[in-house]
Amino acid sequence: MKTIFLSFLVLSMSLLHYTAFSQSGSDTTSLGLPGDNLDLYAVLELFQKSKTIEEFEKTLNTEKTGINNLDLNLDKKVDFIKVVTKQKDKDFTFILQVDVTEKEKQDVAVILVSKDKNDKVTLQIVGDKDLYGKDYVIEPKPAAPAATANPAYTGTETVIVTTPPATVVVVESAPIVQYVYSPVYVPYYPPVYPPPYFTAFAVVAVTAYRHNNYYYHGGYHGGYHGGYGGNTVVVHNTNNYNNYNNSRNTSNTVNHNNASGNYNGNKTGNGNNSGNKPSTNQSKSPTASPSNSQSRGASASPSTSQSKGSSASAKPSTSKSASSGSRSSGSYSGGGSSRSSSGYSGGGSRGGGGSRGGGGRRR
Repeated sequence: MKTIFLSFLVLSMSLLHYTAFSQSGSDTTSLGLPGDNLDLYAVLELFQKSKTIEEFEKTLNTEKTGINNLDLNLDKKVDFIKVVTKQKDKDFTFILQVDVTEKEKQDVAVILVSKDKNDKVTLQIVGDKDLYGKDYVIEPKPAAPAATANPAYTGTETVIVTTPPATVVVVESAPIVQYVYSPVYVPYYPPVYPPPYFTAFAVVAVTAYRHNNYYYHGGYHGGYHGGYGGNTVVVHNTNNYNNYNNSRNTSNTVNHNNASGNYNGNKTGNGNNSGNKPSTNQSKSPTASPSNSQSRGASASPSTSQSKGSSASAKPSTSKSASSGSRSSGSYSGGGSSRSSSGYSGGGSRGGGGSRGGGGRRR
């Protein structure tokens, strides 16, 4: 009887583990947009672990961290992402930006850090709508309140003491948050050109890229359909975000490549791109790109050679719009995707064994 019970217990635990693994591997919705190549969950975690803005920018653009896989100019090389800082009182705006051409800039995402009158800090990252679609907002999960067991309890039920999950980072204690609100904070100005330490490296297929970064998603919610756990997230500091939008940078080249489907060559072919789907009608003339009324210094439309080179290297997918809710069919291994944290400061190595949800864009 004992042997039968043990066998049943082992079988039950195996099924439970398999179910958890299957769920973590299936929540990997693709946006079908350029943002698939820059995981904002990973970016936000790196931001919190960095000690300074300069260190954050450098680590973000280092090949060994594997976070930046963005190629907006379609030269098959990863773009350098610079970090532009704006501050108004206790509100900080950190803009992730790419120089697509000599005359065109494209904002990729914006990190909003604000402190209220009670010194409570909110931290969010908002993906640019050209790269992630509308309302793609991600924030750290709040830490679960700890419960202290009552030593005088004499009941028969087991008392469960809750503690914050290991993946949750308390925003106020993040090294970079402490730095920007400290007296020693000095505004960082990004280089005009990529710094000497940056060497453009080859982009990888988006399936491999997402496999290597999906485990970051567990400590956050938001993004596509609320991301991990289905929690919807809205921008907290709308004044700060609206002020940013007044000077948001967009690129005609990016708009043209989006409309022509040129960014789909590095996709899996089953991504969801609802709400901001590139047209399947191929536009051969750069003049067909959307208006760039908000762009700074983007009056020059992309050259014909850029357009032809883009379409040659990345042919648009015609099967991408098969399903608005499609998910990636590949199951991911939790144990094999652990990434070294040597590129991070102020934090230990994060294991890849935990079950993580996929992120994406909230409607």
